Amino acid sequence: MLHIVDRLAPWLGPGQPPFAVATVVAASGSVPRPVGTAMAVRADGAVLGSLSGGCVEGAVHAAALDAIASGTSHRETFGYSDDDAFAVGLSCGGTLDVHVQPVLPDDDATRALHALAAREEPAAPVALVRRIDGGARTAVVVDDPGADEAAVARVLRGLVGPDSLAAAAAQVVAVLRAGGTATVHAAHGGPGARPSSPEARAGAPVRAGAAVPGDPCDDVEPVTLLVETRLPAPRFLVCGANDFAGALVRHVRLLGYRVTLVDAREVFADPRRFPEAEVVVDWPDRYLAAEAAAGRLDARTAVAVLTHDAKFDVPLLRLALDLPLAYVGAMGSRRSHAQRVAALRAEGVGEAALARLRSPIGLDLGAVTPEEVAVSVTAELVATRHGRSAVVPLSSSSGPLHAEPAARPDGAPTHRPHPEEAP
Repeated sequence: MLHIVDRLAPWLGPGQPPFAVATVVAASGSVPRPVGTAMAVRADGAVLGSLSGGCVEGAVHAAALDAIASGTSHRETFGYSDDDAFAVGLSCGGTLDVHVQPVLPDDDATRALHALAAREEPAAPVALVRRIDGGARTAVVVDDPGADEAAVARVLRGLVGPDSLAAAAAQVVAVLRAGGTATVHAAHGGPGARPSSPEARAGAPVRAGAAVPGDPCDDVEPVTLLVETRLPAPRFLVCGANDFAGALVRHVRLLGYRVTLVDAREVFADPRRFPEAEVVVDWPDRYLAAEAAAGRLDARTAVAVLTHDAKFDVPLLRLALDLPLAYVGAMGSRRSHAQRVAALRAEGVGEAALARLRSPIGLDLGAVTPEEVAVSVTAELVATRHGRSAVVPLSSSSGPLHAEPAARPDGAPTHRPHPEEAP
């Protein structure tokens, strides 16, 4: 639900009709949207968000209106049936479990939404924890996703019982540290978590501490929580102020990145040329080193080197390839790439690091103009984010559309070797 909180703010004003929020809490097979995706429906029929791109929206809309009328939460399951696919609704072949929760005056969900909407920094890190199996309280906000288990336990108190509190806090903290979204199950006998999506499985803990036959905990009903975490926007550093950079800045902004453009040449690094980016006049390698030392880069950060100048490119790439970044790409011809690789080897950069370099940058789309090259680069960035090592048209491929990405222990996608393809 965190992704629609800002748009829900007007619905929380005095005199507004009640509404319900339908949230995907479990997903399997080929489904359009991941766990945590939400759609809000107001009593007058207005809608915010989408769960499936259309195939179950009508049924979810009706379920949300029923929840508003009854004042109670419930769960709906949408799947595929060969006998009657249209009646079931989700014809793409997967299964969605949707939790439908009315947001009524003076309840926990309303207070949580008000707290989120009132935050001074809307994009600041935050987490929302909702109990989706009933209970006296239904939702709490964790203002600091980096909090320890004791602090999280204090926030969860009342949302779960004292016997489940420590177990729930341990599992919630694990999801928060991974920066993911997952359903968490905790019972009196010990912690347990069952991530509900490929994204959650990539970063959240696996089921642990399950009760064994004969254990007295068998009769304890587990507490089920949906944990949603919002991290700061990932960073994208564009090095080199030119027309290709301007097009790339506009494209990667659409993917939700915070974009910084860096160039040592003040005459070209004019903020008026790049209004969608933070513009920094500095040597790119010096700026990257300072940001890394300050802890402002992480495993989601991407770097695109567009300068075509060895005195900028080589020091910058040598540093970038030594950092645990998600993506490092460099523009240039195959001849420029060969010269650049030779210079990096001479600087002591190893083969494993060089294998991470996406150069020539982008996918082989036949791109020529700055706008086309920007599409090529952003397409490669998306493929890297989801662990796709070879990209072909969906119409020519087989297998699941939403494959589970490979993951490092920290939950970020691994870097995979990529064919040397020019845009």
